[in-house]
Amino acid sequence: MTATTAPAAVRRRLPVTPSWWPGAGAAAAALSLLIVTVLWVGNGGVSDLTGGDAVTAIGRLTGLYASDLLLLQVLLMARIPLVERAFGQDRLARWHRWTGFTSFWLMVLHIVTITIGYAAGANLLTTLWELVLTYPGMLLAAAGTLALVMVVVTSMRAARRRLRYESWHLLHLYAYLGVGLALPHQIWAGEDFTGTAWARAYWWTLYLAAAGAVLAYRIGLPVIRNRRHRLTVSRVVAEGPGLTSVYLTGERLAELPARAGQFFHWRFLDGPGWTRANPFSLSATPHGDGLRITVKDSGDGSSRVAGLKPGSRVLFEGPYGRLTGESYAGEPVVLMACGIGITPLLSLLGELPYRDGEATLIYRARTDADLAFRGELEWFAARRGVRVVYLTGSRARSASWLPGSLAGTGDAEALRQVAPRIAASRVYVCGPEDWAGTARAAAIAAGVRADRVHTELFAW
Repeated sequence: MTATTAPAAVRRRLPVTPSWWPGAGAAAAALSLLIVTVLWVGNGGVSDLTGGDAVTAIGRLTGLYASDLLLLQVLLMARIPLVERAFGQDRLARWHRWTGFTSFWLMVLHIVTITIGYAAGANLLTTLWELVLTYPGMLLAAAGTLALVMVVVTSMRAARRRLRYESWHLLHLYAYLGVGLALPHQIWAGEDFTGTAWARAYWWTLYLAAAGAVLAYRIGLPVIRNRRHRLTVSRVVAEGPGLTSVYLTGERLAELPARAGQFFHWRFLDGPGWTRANPFSLSATPHGDGLRITVKDSGDGSSRVAGLKPGSRVLFEGPYGRLTGESYAGEPVVLMACGIGITPLLSLLGELPYRDGEATLIYRARTDADLAFRGELEWFAARRGVRVVYLTGSRARSASWLPGSLAGTGDAEALRQVAPRIAASRVYVCGPEDWAGTARAAAIAAGVRADRVHTELFAW
């Protein structure tokens, strides 16, 4: 695949996200919490709260909220295609994390208040032990709680920085175990789950929806797509220090609903370690002949990529991500890349139907040696009038998207100088989380509408 073939992807028929989906998704989440509250009230929650059993009533309500948010959390990351396209996986991941922490602390409050309520002045640890041993499903729920505690601890920022992506991802899967182990306790001992036909209908529907979404979109859809497209490695090319491109071929690739700017989770069947998936973006515009990804050696599973052999089978999940041209309406384009963030923006250069001379690519790297794809970028500059601006140098001491040598110019002012039509442009930003945040802030400060600034964060 070369840059000269990339513009053909514009003619592919690609899915479009209904404009009402984001609002409908947020409303559905709020409605679920309202339904839970109504069911709790209908089962005597308010009367218990104002009576002599207030602590237990609070414990019941916090347990219901924790369960509801936990199931919503599963749905958020079930990789439902329409949801992915509506919100983007980086936004879903943030909501998933916030929802997870909120659900966890509500679960802790549920355990504490229920224990206090049942203890009625007795020893709390003794009461908790008796609840776990004697109430139906509580032993399984305790095991599920321990699994969720492990997931929460490893999801904290400090812990994530110490873990490889593959290790974190494997540990994170224990959340499904925690949800599954909690179900018997809720069904067998939870009055608010079994008290009325409406409650049973709601909770079973939510559980089945979460389980069905995981089975359909985390397992079923990837199996179908892998059988249909049968990807293999065509060739492997070194792009620069620690940077490797993998060219992939397969069957019926024109039917794969991938857009430039998206990423997949990849497993290379070349030996030990194939079970661990890694997220890599497309680095060239997808078309019917093949795909290309470019990987930076980060010391984990990505280090295996340079040693791949042609003919190796590849399993994939995706496409994911919302850093696409779906909402592009013909404005000038400014693409801001840092490091490996160049890969999805390079693929976007081939798909976006910008007019000649109306695209600017700003490429931030530490040194000239770290700049990749110069040949392809020169092709875009010569054939499609793309203005390519390289910014190299060490990081600024203060938070800035600029190198240290230019940070005194001011983030927004420097952007106006590099791209004079920035305020009227559609902006795409991709790079490390901190850098992408400052680049986005600079674009908005330079006059770009917030809904015209699109980001994809290389963070998990």
